[in-house]
Amino acid sequence: MMIDDPDGYFGAEVAAHYDDPESPVFQAEQINPAVELLAGLAADGRALEFAIGTGRIALPLAERGVPVSGIELSRAMVDQMRAKPGGADIEVAVGDMTTTTVAGEFALVYLVFNTIMNLTSQRAQTDCFRNAARHLAPGGRFVIEVMVPDLRRLPPGQNAVPFEVSDRHLGFDTYDTVTQAMTSHHVRFVDGQPRYGAVPFRYAWPAELDLMAELAGMRLENRWQNWAGEPFTGESRSHVSVWQKV
Repeated sequence: MMIDDPDGYFGAEVAAHYDDPESPVFQAEQINPAVELLAGLAADGRALEFAIGTGRIALPLAERGVPVSGIELSRAMVDQMRAKPGGADIEVAVGDMTTTTVAGEFALVYLVFNTIMNLTSQRAQTDCFRNAARHLAPGGRFVIEVMVPDLRRLPPGQNAVPFEVSDRHLGFDTYDTVTQAMTSHHVRFVDGQPRYGAVPFRYAWPAELDLMAELAGMRLENRWQNWAGEPFTGESRSHVSVWQKV
């Protein structure tokens, strides 16, 4: 994390352009299944989103009648959410999702869009699970959406995998298979000019996340390939996992 920037890698410039209406993740086809699943898991209880960001999931979930709160490190991202309809009504604690707390108990804590990997050490990721369990009522659930590491796409001697190549955005990930460190590199074209940015991550395998959950007093309940509930297989490139507090 950049010490001189309290918003980390998601400061005002990034936050201002974070919502991309042309990106698939901002389309109803991806948002609606996520909201439907999360609303069902929350039932009549409260939901807490770690790294709530600009409210991509939280706002439509709140519109469904689920009481939603959030934790977010970047004030700039929260400001973007506040400017949206309903954004001012969502309680947000500004801070790190490994330690920051929100009062009360929740039926559901969730963390989407690979954000568990923004925590770049195994200890921090484990602390995130513990913080989720700290907020959950007995029987409550923690949900994570995250990619499966794309190491099978790495030929011998190569450490980079492209994930988007278009006239708007060039994106590729670089991997260190010894440390599980990963960096996402982005070249975006704004007004015809290229802008480069990079964000560090730490990838984790599903089984490693299951162990983190066990250490936090939770057990795997379900794992799907996506929000639509398609089966998770050896060919899946992402997963939506649900752990229940014991």
